[in-house]
Amino acid sequence: MPERATVTVLGLGPMGQAMVRAYLDADIAVTVWNRTAEKSDRMAEIGARRADSVGAAVAAAEVIVLSLTHYEAMYEVLGPVADGLTGKVVVNLSSDSPEQTRRGAEWVRAHGGEFLAGGVMGQPEELAGPDAYIFYSGPREVFDAHLGLLSPLAAPEYLGADDGLAQVYYQAMLALFLPLLLGYEQAMAIIDRSGSEIDRFLPYAQRSLGTVTDLYAAWAGMAAAGGLGDPGYLRMMDAGARHVVATGAAVGVDVELAEAVSSYWRRAIAAGAESGVPVSTFQLVRGTA
Repeated sequence: MPERATVTVLGLGPMGQAMVRAYLDADIAVTVWNRTAEKSDRMAEIGARRADSVGAAVAAAEVIVLSLTHYEAMYEVLGPVADGLTGKVVVNLSSDSPEQTRRGAEWVRAHGGEFLAGGVMGQPEELAGPDAYIFYSGPREVFDAHLGLLSPLAAPEYLGADDGLAQVYYQAMLALFLPLLLGYEQAMAIIDRSGSEIDRFLPYAQRSLGTVTDLYAAWAGMAAAGGLGDPGYLRMMDAGARHVVATGAAVGVDVELAEAVSSYWRRAIAAGAESGVPVSTFQLVRGTA
């Protein structure tokens, strides 16, 4: 009878707990440790093995999956037991900058371990579902050798050997998602403060967000060519953005986000007028205007 696969999960926030459940559902033995023991106890109740110390947790499995707030927490947790990392594979699924990720990879390898970086694309409740996936970067041979312990969490998307590449993609996705989330909240605030119902607005928002696939493709093509700098287009977008500001301000909504968005079209218009050649908002964002 084949030996049961084992993994250790350090960090039991909502995402870490979802990872434990995904592993248990895949019949993988999981050892857990968390600085708050209560969360470890909760995972033990559903079948995980609770380690009494981080050292015991590291010793329990070859692959150590981290779900922490940032990379600094990796040093805080693993620093005291760094001598025990020899021969281990640290899979850090925490969020941080690409440069911090590269430094973290060097630190693990300096202590005799292997390293993979990851960025989880999905909410905890979506983990192991059809829509979740995880960006990975690091040595291809390490990724391939441990694919069986990566796949139960979510569909793995390997990007390349550069340790920071997973975080480049993950943070780029956040750069897309976070303004969208705030923009949606601003839209709902305008509806609400105008005396209408958010529930009535919802299907229209959903209809709009459901049509961005082709828009993203078109915008990617324009970005590859330097972006859309046509002055007429920029003036039209600037006017529309100012109307959003005026509408929000009139009903008492905080319009700081809308003001910031609006400023990009005005800046592109001004930069084009000054240089004598069209300047796109993409060039401004890219820092090459």
